[in-house]
Amino acid sequence: MRKALSVEFRKTRHRKIWLIVAALLGFQLLWFFWGLKNMDAGKLQQGWLLCLYQFPVLNAIMLPVVTAVVASRLSDVEHKGQTFRLLNTVMPAGKLFDAKFLCGAFYLLALVILQVMAMLLAGYAKGFTESPPLPQLGYYLLFTSWVTLTLLLLQQTLSLLCSNQMIPLSLGLLGGFAGLFIMYLPPQFARLIPWGYYGVLMQVGMNWDRETRISDFYWTDIDWPGFLIITAASLLFYSGGRALFRRKEV
Repeated sequence: MRKALSVEFRKTRHRKIWLIVAALLGFQLLWFFWGLKNMDAGKLQQGWLLCLYQFPVLNAIMLPVVTAVVASRLSDVEHKGQTFRLLNTVMPAGKLFDAKFLCGAFYLLALVILQVMAMLLAGYAKGFTESPPLPQLGYYLLFTSWVTLTLLLLQQTLSLLCSNQMIPLSLGLLGGFAGLFIMYLPPQFARLIPWGYYGVLMQVGMNWDRETRISDFYWTDIDWPGFLIITAASLLFYSGGRALFRRKEV
């Protein structure tokens, strides 16, 4: 597997996947730090809550699209060169599926880790009055990574099976819109689609006073049943996607 993974990274050396991920992170950070300007004492007290509310919302919009792009860039090399049959002579299809997934996971996990580092940097730079909520930041890292990798499995399967990459890319775009829209519906609706789990696994809620235009953030209970559902979905996407790719006519 180490050799197969090394081959995948070499194949993507000129695919500029890191640039796509960096562009998303840069846009998110600009949006995030813009939202932290002009913070009064009340907002500084709720600074960590604001961070852990803003990023899941941004992720629901953007990460499905970026995940689709990463999966597509990892897969279209073989589609364009029609090299699946050649690769299958030297590497089992299942191992190729795993190597591509691990390669894409590397970029996306790096993105989530940098998000957490940006929150910590913002907290110290702005002078949040509360200590960093390390358990909640750890849960954010776990939940965001898990949902994103689940979507990566779905997108990678479609990208490997479809020679026309517009199909999986369109699904990622629609998933981003659906994930954001469904966050404002009752939680049971968000559980129906994998893109909705950025909202399902949020740890922070918001009360907005229409008269004073003041937002108040508060901690919510972790939706562990929701985490079990997305875990089951990830296992299903992995086993099903891997099996479908192994049976693919190349």
